[in-house]
Parts: sequence; structure tokens; C-alpha cells
Amino acid sequence: MKKNLYFIFIITILLFLYIFLLSLNYVESVSYNLSENVFRLHIIANSDSEEDQSLKLKVRDNIVNYMNQLSNNCSNKNDVLTLVKNNVNNFKEIALNTIKENGYDYDVNIEIGNFYFPTKTYGDISFPSGNYDALKIEIGNAIGQNWWCVLFPPLCFVNASSGIVPEESKNCLKDNMDSEGYKIISEGNSQTSDESNIKIKFKLIEFFNNLGK
Repeated sequence: MKKNLYFIFIITILLFLYIFLLSLNYVESVSYNLSENVFRLHIIANSDSEEDQSLKLKVRDNIVNYMNQLSNNCSNKNDVLTLVKNNVNNFKEIALNTIKENGYDYDVNIEIGNFYFPTKTYGDISFPSGNYDALKIEIGNAIGQNWWCVLFPPLCFVNASSGIVPEESKNCLKDNMDSEGYKIISEGNSQTSDESNIKIKFKLIEFFNNLGK
């Protein structure tokens, strides 16, 4: 009897480890696909005052407008990343000029790197939490609320009233991602999707990525 229980225990542990490793491998594959094809923007306001939060949005608007002009002919994330690196001084100048034009003298710190992002939804597209390459802009003391968005594909100005991502941006995502990755971001966090297995996978990615936060 004890031998049977011991055997069942060992089989259960091995089965658990097998499922765990399969899940981990899946999460790493999808997360890598997302990270390799998405470039994000993170702006941190000087403080949570109404004035500083308004200033943050003005900096955002000018940064995104400039980025859209730069990346108009870009078809993949690597091209966008190269452009951003080559124009990082211009981004800083735009942010500083915007701050000065609005009557403030805050300094700006700009960094290009790989950063952790929480789960974020843009219209009908959701990105699970995880590490993404991004342009991070810190205004002044940088202790205010954040602004997070996606510079490539361009999702920073999603129509808030309709909550729908433009087809052009979706097509760009489809062209740069594998089918599984696109399903995850387009259906994984949807309240109307019938693909329950995709939702489970989305939550699985969040769970494992948050473990390493």
C-alpha cells in the first residue's frame, strides 16, 4: 500500500514538473515574440499635481507626433529602435522645449532599454505584463503617475470613444508577429471572446512574467 502511494506521489510530482516546464517554455516563446516586435513609450511626470500631469500629456503628444514622422516608413521594430537611438537627443530637446514653453524648468532624463510593463489595454488590443524595449522619459523628479503606450506599432492615439485599434496598426502587428502571439494580444484579455483557452494562456503569461518582476 505504501509503495503504491509513493509511486502515485512520484508520478504526480513528475507530471506537475512536466506541465510546469511546458507552460514556462510556452510563456517564454510568446513573451519573446511580443518583446521582439513591439517598442513602447514610458513617460513619468514630475508629480501627481494637475499641472504636472497636464504637462506630461503635452510632452507625450509632441514626442509621439515626432515619432510618427520618423517611423512613417518603418515596417519592423528593429528599424524603429535604430531610429530612436539615432535621434535620442532630438527626443530630449522636444521634451525640454515643451516643458519650457509651458513655463517650467524641469530637467529630463531619457533612457532606451528593456523595462518591465504591467498589463495594458489599448482599444481592443491587450499586452500582457512583461519586459519590453522602450523609450523612457522622466520629467523632473519623476515621482508622478506614468503614461504607457506603444510606439511601434503605433497605438498611442487609439480612439478612446470607439475603443478600436486602427486596422493599419493591427495589420502591422499581424505582419510582425506569429499567429499565436497575435491571438494572445487580440483575444486574450477580451471580455467578449469565446476563446477561453486563449484567455487562460494570457493569464498564464501574466502569472509567469509577474514571478520574475
